[in-house]
Amino acid sequence: MKTVSDLGDLRGKRVLVRSDLNVPLDGTTITDDGRVRASVPTIKALADAGARVIVTAHLGRPDGSPDQKYSLAPVAERLAELLGAPVLFANDTVGPEAHRITAALQDGQVAVLQNVRFNPGETSKDEPERGAFADELADLADVFVSDGFGVVHRKQASVYDIATRLPAAIGGLVEAEIGVLERLTIDPERPYTVVLGGSKVSDKLGVIDNLLDKADSLLIGGGMVFTFLKAQGHEVGKSLLEEDQLDIARGYIEQASAKGVQLVLPTDIVVAPEFDADSPATTVAADAMPDDQLGLDIGPDSAARFAEIIRASKTVFWNGPMGVFEMSAFAAGTKAVAQALTDVDGLSVVGGGDSAAAVRQLGFADSDFGHISTGGGASLEYLEGKTLPGLDILDHRDQQPLEGN
Repeated sequence: MKTVSDLGDLRGKRVLVRSDLNVPLDGTTITDDGRVRASVPTIKALADAGARVIVTAHLGRPDGSPDQKYSLAPVAERLAELLGAPVLFANDTVGPEAHRITAALQDGQVAVLQNVRFNPGETSKDEPERGAFADELADLADVFVSDGFGVVHRKQASVYDIATRLPAAIGGLVEAEIGVLERLTIDPERPYTVVLGGSKVSDKLGVIDNLLDKADSLLIGGGMVFTFLKAQGHEVGKSLLEEDQLDIARGYIEQASAKGVQLVLPTDIVVAPEFDADSPATTVAADAMPDDQLGLDIGPDSAARFAEIIRASKTVFWNGPMGVFEMSAFAAGTKAVAQALTDVDGLSVVGGGDSAAAVRQLGFADSDFGHISTGGGASLEYLEGKTLPGLDILDHRDQQPLEGN
């Protein structure tokens, strides 16, 4: 797969960069700029090389039409602050303003196009419609750089189809993500521990299937744990439960035992009568949950046990919070796991999504961990062994060299 260095001299070239700038907003205020900061190195390197950088990205789910609450204008402002240089902003994707601004770019300048999902062709399942939008994007540029790892699992115009229309390569962010994920799946340093949380077992089926053959320990927390506890015959009160996944959970427990994988479930649970920040929290044994309570975090004994296993590991992958970390009464389990990851003498990977949001909200710095992924869904699909369209097309297409290089 080609990288930016394989594209030769980019000075004066219009380089269309697909970044992942899908950040959470409170009105027009960015509440977590992690993805913007992660996108800066590639954009800056291209600008420093004299390229005319055109950044394209999405934000939210605007359903193929303009919606100002999903505008990338606040993101463009933050990008300019992080770059320490002006960033031009086109309030359309492939319209007159986009053409005017990109045509006027000088060497080393950066522009951001409006949310690509304002155009229905971006996410269309109809290949001709999607391809037509990709053609319009390609008209703006000479080269394509794929640097939005959080979207490479999507077969979308600005991710997949554009790569068939221009000389293309992966950017530094995507290159780094692939390198880390390869270390998690190809001969990982042992002991290797996988920590899974979040609400549903069904969201993690492929990851569990694939990593049961690779991990030494599998630690289960979050809402998904109650399906495992119920599968063991324990009552779980009013907790989140996937009845249709009970047999699958039993199967995983049996498979782990047969493969010699340590599958660890919580022994205590923090419960409350209601899903509410002010609801009184108590800790109960995992096999003795009251009927009128619901589990909202792993308990302190479980958190200590999880942390012990994590710290003794050489490779750790974590995806999904241990509880409702947004509420302080139910954040201790997630914080304990995060703290343990910072102490790992080896590779510690936070698998993006809610896990990345949790560590930042709980006061950890990105540099406290070996790697924080920018692509929760993409990371999971990679670990499941799935083909990611945005990478596959770059890996297999017949690249053409740039004229003059």
